[in-house]
Amino acid sequence: MSFEIALSGINAVNTSLDTISNNIANAGTYGFKSSRANFSSMLAGEQPTGAQVSSLTQAIDIGGGLLSTGRAMDVGIQGRGFFVTRDTAGQYLYTRAGVFSTDKDGYVVDSIGRKAQGFGALANGGVGAMGDLKVPTGQIAAQATDLLSYVGNVSADWTAPAVTPFDHTNPQTFNASSLSVVYDSRGGQHTVAQYFVSSAANQITVHYTCDGADLGTTTTLSFGADGQLTSPTGRVPLALGTPAGAAPLSINVDYTGTTQFAGEATTLQNAANGYASGTLIGVQIADDGSVLAQYSNGQKQSVGTLALATFPAEDKLSPADETSWTVSVGSGNALYFRPGTGTAGKLVTASVEQSNVNMTSELVNLMTAQRNYQANTKVVSAENEMMKTLMQAV
Repeated sequence: MSFEIALSGINAVNTSLDTISNNIANAGTYGFKSSRANFSSMLAGEQPTGAQVSSLTQAIDIGGGLLSTGRAMDVGIQGRGFFVTRDTAGQYLYTRAGVFSTDKDGYVVDSIGRKAQGFGALANGGVGAMGDLKVPTGQIAAQATDLLSYVGNVSADWTAPAVTPFDHTNPQTFNASSLSVVYDSRGGQHTVAQYFVSSAANQITVHYTCDGADLGTTTTLSFGADGQLTSPTGRVPLALGTPAGAAPLSINVDYTGTTQFAGEATTLQNAANGYASGTLIGVQIADDGSVLAQYSNGQKQSVGTLALATFPAEDKLSPADETSWTVSVGSGNALYFRPGTGTAGKLVTASVEQSNVNMTSELVNLMTAQRNYQANTKVVSAENEMMKTLMQAV
């Protein structure tokens, strides 16, 4: 019986060594979670029959350190959760290794080529149904300008120009000017100029040109004794004409926040929306999990949000190839969240999660396993010597 007991001990230690060696081998694997072999005794009725490895415990709840990579599509999880991927067979696999990129068709994929799963982006800024995340690979259309926001201080020290009438080509007929770039429906750029003329007490008249052509339109800005704008109280509509081949261009000018204080005239904000068409130049992942497409016109558009999955019993997930896990009966079904919501952890961008293997502990475990192995072999050796002695005595 002692032979069988010692042999069971050797087999159990071999299984433990397999676990320890696998941990050590994956000490540099992104998103890897270490495991521990759990020993238990065996009995035949009340008779001891040795030891076995009854289970493996995965240290999924212990996070690995976050390594900063500076790469725009690397992302680590701080807290609970797994990235969700789908392979070519349609199977969902869950991983902590957040190394993503885009394939030739624009799909967001992990380092193995599996498609990342996330929530689609809606036009109203919300999140849609869960599925493959795909980045449009073509150009984005131009967006015509419809709002120009101007905030500044028109000096209370200004006096009415000595030369009249207003002529945008003659600086002596206005006190100050400001230029803004706007876009038509085809993405063509146009220059809108505002010319500020002190016209009466607490009043400034604004004249406009577009691409050097006088629009023949004026707006009167009125200010109170405290220097604050009193009118207009809303946005000022401004028709800019119809550029060649494009739709009629009309914008609204918002002067909210403009003041009339003594001293120098200043411009605090001069911003128009709209943009020209652009081509895709890059993709990045934001802290909230949004996958942002970057275009040559300076625009960023969210194409969706990475999903994180949590489980009622994460340590019961079944390990799979490529540092992944699959659902098991013991783990329960996946619950899907946006990063930082529900039970899901937060994301750290331009970083990856390192293995959580504690190399010092593994080396100590290795020495302990070696000692246990040697002790069991001593039992076998002693039993063998006793059998030889017995046989010689017969």
